[in-house]
Amino acid sequence: MSDKNTHVLPLYDRQGNLHSITISAELWNRVGRKVAPLLENALDAMYPTVEQPEPLEDWESFKEFWDFRYPFNAEVQCNCCGAKTEDWEHDAAKPFRLTNANLGGLLVFRCKACGATVRKKHFKDHICYEHTAVCTE
Repeated sequence: MSDKNTHVLPLYDRQGNLHSITISAELWNRVGRKVAPLLENALDAMYPTVEQPEPLEDWESFKEFWDFRYPFNAEVQCNCCGAKTEDWEHDAAKPFRLTNANLGGLLVFRCKACGATVRKKHFKDHICYEHTAVCTE
């Protein structure tokens, strides 16, 4: 067997069924950046993520116990891609998905346009937005 044939080794069980494939480190270093996204996509298809329901009860509690020095607003904006809604709760397009809400003033959304995490932090006298972009590498 030549050196070329040692870089990709199929492994079979006793019945002759393919169990896995081993790729040498040298070959992986050459193709890993191109192959890894394909493998990740295949794994995502094999094991789809089950999305949890939006925590709407927490959202309602957040509104019910509002005690900040400024009026409540349901505006959400993504500084990563520019998506924005003036009223998240009543926007039929729903450009953001609520992932967390708590009485301490933190609202967390996922931008449907770019996938970024958008944190809307309510302080006693102001609102602060923070964003975490999705890594595409």
